[in-house]
Amino acid sequence: MRKALIAAGAIALAATTLTALPAQAADAPYDVLVFSKTAGFRHDSIAVGTQAIRDLGAANSFSVTATEDAAAFTTSNLAQYEAVVFLNTTGDVLNATQQTAFESYIRGGGGYVGVHAAADTEYGWSFYNTLAGAYFASHPAIQQVTSRTENRAHPATAHLPQAWTRTDELYNYQTNPRSTARVLATLDESTYSGGSMGADHPITWCKGIDSGRSFYTGFGHTQSTYAEAGFRSQLLGGIRYAAKRADADCRPETGYTTLYNGSTTGWSQSGPGSFSNSDATLSSVGGMGLFWYNAKQYTSYSLKADWRLTGDSNSGIFIGFPNPGGDPNIAVNQGYEIQIDATDTADRTTGSIYGFKSADIAARDANLNPPGEWNTYELLVEGQRVRVYLNGALINDFTNTNSARNLDGYIGLQNHGSGDQAAFRNVRIKELGGQPTCDVRVHAESFTSVNGAQAFTKAGANNGQTLGYIEPGDWAGYNNITVGGATAIRARVVSGGNGGQIQVRTGSQTGPILGTLTVPNTGSWDTYADVLAPLSGVPSGNANIFLTFTGTGTGLFDVDDFTFLRPCTPTVTNLALNKPATASSVEAAQYPASAAVDSSATTRWASAFADPQWIQVDLGQTYTINRVRLLWEAAYGSAYQIQTSTNGSTWTTARSVTGGNGGEDDNTGLNNQARYVRIHGTTRGTAWGYSLFQFEVYGS
Repeated sequence: MRKALIAAGAIALAATTLTALPAQAADAPYDVLVFSKTAGFRHDSIAVGTQAIRDLGAANSFSVTATEDAAAFTTSNLAQYEAVVFLNTTGDVLNATQQTAFESYIRGGGGYVGVHAAADTEYGWSFYNTLAGAYFASHPAIQQVTSRTENRAHPATAHLPQAWTRTDELYNYQTNPRSTARVLATLDESTYSGGSMGADHPITWCKGIDSGRSFYTGFGHTQSTYAEAGFRSQLLGGIRYAAKRADADCRPETGYTTLYNGSTTGWSQSGPGSFSNSDATLSSVGGMGLFWYNAKQYTSYSLKADWRLTGDSNSGIFIGFPNPGGDPNIAVNQGYEIQIDATDTADRTTGSIYGFKSADIAARDANLNPPGEWNTYELLVEGQRVRVYLNGALINDFTNTNSARNLDGYIGLQNHGSGDQAAFRNVRIKELGGQPTCDVRVHAESFTSVNGAQAFTKAGANNGQTLGYIEPGDWAGYNNITVGGATAIRARVVSGGNGGQIQVRTGSQTGPILGTLTVPNTGSWDTYADVLAPLSGVPSGNANIFLTFTGTGTGLFDVDDFTFLRPCTPTVTNLALNKPATASSVEAAQYPASAAVDSSATTRWASAFADPQWIQVDLGQTYTINRVRLLWEAAYGSAYQIQTSTNGSTWTTARSVTGGNGGEDDNTGLNNQARYVRIHGTTRGTAWGYSLFQFEVYGS
């Protein structure tokens, strides 16, 4: 493949009658293979489609080789192309050897563009389903439809209006690709007949496949389609993305709330200048001012915004500032700006925390689209930490330690000055559910010592077992439990008998009583209930806890788990950072376990090419773990367990994950005590091993 270098000069994008596009710097020359073999229905638009791609290539720096010969799918031949277009292919078109070569090409960094019937291809090959995103199911007659453009930052859809009306053959798909791909556009089924996917009917999407890229559009059935300026621009953008001549955030995206996508309700201008609002696009006018969202302050969230600069302009996104009133300098002096200006000094350039921390310049440059093209930021704010993602790639990681500033607060967009032209689209946010809990839950059957009572396998128990066979005088001990600051205890119990009492003691089974829980008959041995009691005299830090049981008769009750309720301020520090880490294996010496828990976003641990594998970290002391975040390299785990331990030898499974697809796995909602945290991989997602850029652990 030819290396991607930015060449001098500029040419116009393919003409469109929809939204005018600015001039684009010429791409470094590259090569595209157009494959149109059919083993089923043959579209009469293949010839005009091939010619359309040739025309696009002639005007946009890429050569085109067209073939219907599957023999082209060899490792050596594919290596000369930056992207392969499946143009209305149908049926099984590759043999097993050719499939292997093509999969290796994609996973190794090649690009795929699927057009229309590319989804009606290779039904028996599971990798192709992953690559294309979804298989064809059915279609009604050719008719007019309104396509809703969901992402107007991707190079394939940036030129489109929010509602694009056109005529084509409209596919229904066997599955919805949204969980594994970034949906770019959907069909509005209320505007035509024959749709079967309901309110969410994707028609265009993109995704990453290890180091490679995939783009698919369901349009492209008719000959006239390939004469449409809007479709030709879409096809060009998809090819440029797949060939890595343009970047985009193609990670799956769900759960976001729109702050701006055409409506400025809730927004206010602070200071000079303004933003014009047209075509669901905010464009800066004058300055220096701040257009800020006044409806709500945010504390823990993922903020995404699409942005574009014209020429050597300057702008930024501000976070974590108080109400600025009419003075935008309040945001400058008390918040943080994530800068947008690729030509300033390192700590004041695109991706930097302005004046505080430079972006990873190499990572930034590798993922930045030039002026005139759209980019996407994700600002992931958790406590006093913010991570900056540019077009899906992590380029900065900053933690606030300045008491005069805070990452909690409002968000805003900067209009820098009359000579600076910045535009924003689709500002959206996903709140992350507030701070993690400081409560400490203990599974009752996970005792350190016991007298009388026994672990009992029972349906409905949170960990599959309860502490059962409890008689008067029995007790159970639990070592090194974090109880400091606890004001109450809650227990999940079940009883079809007489019930009884649970005394909570420290030190021994005869130690001081901190509180007493009363357990009633809950209705049956299958009916669970929570009981609550206040605590007093609770020691600070960790303690050995004992539960002693009293009552009359036999078979008093079972205890599923108990929780110390602690009204504390949790930490959002990565507890695993630079802590001792070990692993089952390493691929090579340059990929040690320690590389997954260091502060670098580019170093990584990589295992041998076999299952199972594990990596674990010693946190140094016991914490209540509420979150484990994994950032996978191209080689990821599709099935793994998050395991926790207080001693490094006895492990509890905190969560089992199946069907993983790499990228970022943010496992929240955990509640496990642990000094040691382990990722135990059972199924690799690729032919390689397991590879983690980051293994982060959070708790209190």
